[in-house]
Amino acid sequence: MGKPEEKGNKEEAFEQRQTQTSIIREKVIIFVTAVIFAADQITKALVVFHFVPKSEIATEIARKNIVIIKGFLDIIHRTNDGAAFSIMAGKNNLLAVISFFAMGGLIWFREHFDNGTRNGKIALGLLMGGILGNLLDRVFRGSVVDFIRVYIERRGGGISEWPAFNIADAAICTGVGLLFYIAWKEESRKKEPS
Repeated sequence: MGKPEEKGNKEEAFEQRQTQTSIIREKVIIFVTAVIFAADQITKALVVFHFVPKSEIATEIARKNIVIIKGFLDIIHRTNDGAAFSIMAGKNNLLAVISFFAMGGLIWFREHFDNGTRNGKIALGLLMGGILGNLLDRVFRGSVVDFIRVYIERRGGGISEWPAFNIADAAICTGVGLLFYIAWKEESRKKEPS
């Protein structure tokens, strides 16, 4: 039998390896979170710098939009102090608190969302990066900057438009969709006869 000191050293070494393995496993989540957060904040900063919000346009000279695909996709500058589709408009501070706790919950309970697969980690990274990007806007800008406008110009006139969104919003929706897909695949696999 080994000496008690050797046994203690082996346990410490094992715990250290476990911690290192845990950090390595989290690298995908951290990387995706950082990429989404950076892309979101950079694009928002560019939009804020180059555009004047729709509510503040005083002259026709001010830039209103950049047409990417005529009749379908524009880059604009809008702000939203509510949630998706302007639900809870004017409740920016409450939504910031909710976002903060949602982010904390995702970090704390990530093992329940992350099924150990690369796709699960990517989904969590998308969610965390998106939540963090919009949370930063809520805290420092007082509202979320939206800039992607998808719409359809109808032949008879008029426009059918999806509410403006940003990279963070797209990442959150994609992350939620990916988590649903993962759950559906796992459920289908469990139902398959052995």
